[in-house]
Amino acid sequence: MQFQIDKLSNANYSNSKISSIFSLYLFSFGTGLLGFSVYLFLESIGSINKAFITWNGQGFFWTVITLSIALFILFLPVEFFNSFIIVNRAFKDLLANIVIVILISLASLVLFQLFLGSDNVFLNQYLVISRAISFSGFIAIPLMFFLLHTFSQKIKFLNDYSYSIILLFWITSSQLFL
Repeated sequence: MQFQIDKLSNANYSNSKISSIFSLYLFSFGTGLLGFSVYLFLESIGSINKAFITWNGQGFFWTVITLSIALFILFLPVEFFNSFIIVNRAFKDLLANIVIVILISLASLVLFQLFLGSDNVFLNQYLVISRAISFSGFIAIPLMFFLLHTFSQKIKFLNDYSYSIILLFWITSSQLFL
């Protein structure tokens, strides 16, 4: 009986890891789309040179569409996953986090490549943003997990703010891949 309870708690623990890392991915992707929406708005009002739109109405239309998609994606982790803790204290936690983030990044990269292949300029930009988030998940986030694991024994507040630190690092590192 005790073995089954331990096995069940480990399953909940791994589901919590997957949902929190998937929430990180969705927050990063939603933030990238939100930034693209702001860029389209700035193009529409004429603050910057036009690169994606041909006329202002098109820019406002795609701004509203992109903003709606970004808000929906940012809404998903808050309402459905509700897991905002990254546990990275033991070496097995580190390995599990790295494997999960790489698998989620790989799966999303493949899915977006399959479903967003289009001649539409804006959908291609969504694809570019998703690629940047995924590549950041392949390269930068495992490195950040390792650094947090290494320094969290010496600096205690890193364990408390690891989710926020990783989210901020994921968003900023994805800018390198854009």
